Amino acid sequence: MMDNLIKKGNRAVAIWLLIGVGMIMVQVLLGGITRLTGSGLSITEWDVVTGALPPLNEQQWLQKFQEYQQTPQYRLLNTGFNLQDFKFIFFWEWFHRVWARLLGFVFIIGFVYLVAKKFLRKDMVNPLLVLFLLGALQGAVGWIMVASGLTGNAVYVKPTRLALHFILALGLLCYTFWFALRLLVQDTDRTESSPVRKLTLIVLVLLGLQLMYGALMAGHKAATVAPTWPTINGRWWPDSLWRDSPLMLNFIDNPVTIHFVHRNLAYLITILVIFWYRKSSQADNPAFIKKWNRSPIILVVVQVMLGILSVLTSQGIVPGHWGNFEWMAQLHQLVAMFLLLSLVAMYYLFGKRRQQA
Repeated sequence: MMDNLIKKGNRAVAIWLLIGVGMIMVQVLLGGITRLTGSGLSITEWDVVTGALPPLNEQQWLQKFQEYQQTPQYRLLNTGFNLQDFKFIFFWEWFHRVWARLLGFVFIIGFVYLVAKKFLRKDMVNPLLVLFLLGALQGAVGWIMVASGLTGNAVYVKPTRLALHFILALGLLCYTFWFALRLLVQDTDRTESSPVRKLTLIVLVLLGLQLMYGALMAGHKAATVAPTWPTINGRWWPDSLWRDSPLMLNFIDNPVTIHFVHRNLAYLITILVIFWYRKSSQADNPAFIKKWNRSPIILVVVQVMLGILSVLTSQGIVPGHWGNFEWMAQLHQLVAMFLLLSLVAMYYLFGKRRQQA
């Protein structure tokens, strides 16, 4: 009887967490749309309560538009914007923020419900507290990122802060997913293999670095500096790779170097995932792992193809128009999250067995 109650509680908490996983993925995609449409600086303040509502009449819209007109982005880039143009970019930034608020609402309501049903055990409290703090930190970093584009001659947010915002979002995604795995996956569906787990960790670390460079690619609009494949503008080793001084600055501020690193990390990760699949398939795997360990290799191949298509279509970018590049970039971001979660799952499945969640 007690075991059934524990299983029921674990399942309820896991479903709640997986709803959070889905919502975080939508939030990341909304962040991508916000970036691709140039909408991130359309709202110039962070009002946690009153900011949940958009302008409700023409006077309020004009006031928000006047506030936007004081930003460097408007003065240096979007001086031709009319009120209708502003409403378009305002919507995406507002929706991005409202979805974040909805995430917090789902967390709080779910927490209260699970406490009332006595589904939350004492050992779940600290992980949930960490989850809440990670969410709050993500919101704070999001505003710091936006603020970086509202001063001086900035027309976009700083790429390094965009990368930090993105990586923290993925950290929150992985942490929530890991918590759900601990509650859902049966002990019989796992197998202990230290070599496979170590290799999985190596791939995860490299993938984390790759995702950070993906954000730097977006922040610097680095796809457009080399819309060619397989070479980078006809060269395997670009001339301007080390143009900046000091040398290390190239890795975060030189679009050509960022593009070069991102492209070649993709090849390295693909090779390692192929090797990982071969090694993981040789382990004494239960049926559950045999069913899912193909996921990383399938996803990494799709991801590389989408990356190539994103690069090749970047030369057709039309400002203010959603075209092929924007679709490829969004799909590229979505598959990246699925690839990350597939490897997180494999890291868990090849770990030490636990008697209880």
